[in-house]
Amino acid sequence: MKKTAEELRSTIEAATTQLRAITEAESQERPAPTKWSKKEIIGHLIDSAANNHQRFVRLQLSDQLSLPGYEQDGWVSMQHYQNESWEQLVQLWRSYNLHLAHVMADVPEDKLENTCAIGGDAPVTLGFIMTDYVRHLKHHLKQALPDFDPMSR
Repeated sequence: MKKTAEELRSTIEAATTQLRAITEAESQERPAPTKWSKKEIIGHLIDSAANNHQRFVRLQLSDQLSLPGYEQDGWVSMQHYQNESWEQLVQLWRSYNLHLAHVMADVPEDKLENTCAIGGDAPVTLGFIMTDYVRHLKHHLKQALPDFDPMSR
C-alpha cells in the first residue's frame, strides 16, 4: 500500500499548486445549473476523505464490517461549500488527504484483505477501498482541473 500512498501524496502536491491558482470567483462557477462548482467538487472530496478515513481505520480493527454508504449530494448541499472560502477548502482537502496517505502507508499487509460491505453492496477488501479512493480522487480532480493529468501521477 506504500506505492498507493505515495501516488496519493504526489497527486495531492501536484493538484494543490493548480487549485491554489484558481480565484474565489472561478471556484464558485458552475459549468451547468445541475453541476457542482469547483468548491463543491473539493467539498465532495473532503466528504469522501472523511467517509474513507473511517473505513481505513475501522477495517484495520475488524476483519469484516458493514458500513453505510453516503448521500454525496446531500452532504455537499448540507455543508454549503459555495459559502466557504476557497483557500480554506483547498487547505482542508490537502491536509486531510496527506493524513490519509500517512494512514495508508502504514497499514499492515494482513489487514488489506479485511472486508467491508458499503451501503449494502458486496463486500470489498480494504486494499480495494484504498486503491479505489485514489482513483475516485483523481476522477474528480480532473473535473475541477481539466488540464490536470491524473494518469501521469
